[in-house]
Amino acid sequence: MSFKELGLHPMLLSRCESLGFVEPTPIQKQAIPIVLEGEDIIACAETGTGKTAAFLLPILQKLIESKQKGTAVLVLAPTRELANQTELACRDLAPKNIKCAILIGGAGYRSQENALRRGPDIIVATPGRLVDFMERGEIDFSRLHTLVLDEADRMLDMGFLPAIKRIVKTLPVDRQTLFFSATMSSEIEKIAYSMMIEPEFIEVTKRGKVTDLVHQTVYPVAAASKTVLLLDLLEREKFERVLVFTRTKRGADKIAHILEKRLHKSNRIHGDRSQSQREAALRGFKNGSTRVLVATDVAARGIDIDSVSHVINYDIPEVPEDYVHRIGRTGRAGNKGRAITLVTAGEEHTMRAIERLTGQTVERVLLPDFGGVMPSVVKPSANNFSAGKKSFRSFRPRRRR
Repeated sequence: MSFKELGLHPMLLSRCESLGFVEPTPIQKQAIPIVLEGEDIIACAETGTGKTAAFLLPILQKLIESKQKGTAVLVLAPTRELANQTELACRDLAPKNIKCAILIGGAGYRSQENALRRGPDIIVATPGRLVDFMERGEIDFSRLHTLVLDEADRMLDMGFLPAIKRIVKTLPVDRQTLFFSATMSSEIEKIAYSMMIEPEFIEVTKRGKVTDLVHQTVYPVAAASKTVLLLDLLEREKFERVLVFTRTKRGADKIAHILEKRLHKSNRIHGDRSQSQREAALRGFKNGSTRVLVATDVAARGIDIDSVSHVINYDIPEVPEDYVHRIGRTGRAGNKGRAITLVTAGEEHTMRAIERLTGQTVERVLLPDFGGVMPSVVKPSANNFSAGKKSFRSFRPRRRR
């Protein structure tokens, strides 16, 4: 099936062609016709599946065909990065007469106020900043006909549900609602149905599914040796572009500082960094000037880069679904990737919960120099990454010269 067969406007077909969109992804094939028909949808789809274009293309088609003035579309996103990514995609796909404004925290109010005064057709926003503008009485949603909630599961994890409910109450009841989520728990489904009318359900990414392009490895390690092992891995393997996940912002700062001291080209991205710092970190990671990007789960939403060679879970995620989301950052666009997880003895039960979710047993490789304890139920593999004491040296700080 081609984009033309989906019934898209010639102008949008031209934009798709110029961006190198050859044929629709599975989520686009399913969602675009339903959105064009005006139906509500609940879609379970990960970042990287083409979901942004899946809702933007039919939305833009409606705006092209409509003569209505005023804000017609609201897209809610959990993080600044994802909002920026959506706004950029909108600029790439939309004709010049369709205006898009972005409302996000960490950026100045003045420029965003000016964008609102120009009467945008589409607003892309994070919930917190949107509520700020609503309280100022600077937004008119009386002509809105489409609401998109992107990565709804993450918005709920971040505590945005009260803000979302408040926003939805101000919107016209007679609207189309498009609900996208990487995971679909019963709680999320209940919330989705409370906002929609007989929605169509689309599931592209099965819950817990991990692509075969990602080779997963677990390294049992003593808690005190985690940083040493991370450094040894980075210095011995030929990593091209590495995403390192930590559980906390403080942890991300600490690891990034250590990496910089060891002369690794690295940066960090988390909620306490300013918008300009986060954009600079992403830009450096994308253009290759930064080799290692240290990130928290929340900040990593919106990182959409096809050439991440490795994902390293310095801290194992507390929520099993987050593991799937993390390692899904590599092994994309037909490229192979590696996912490495550092697991202490006390975290083994969490790793087993992840394995139950994915239906896979992840290979453990014991490196004796780093104090790991091999779980008795899991056998190591002899043919993976330099297994064995001889191939690893103990870490010693470099001397200053």
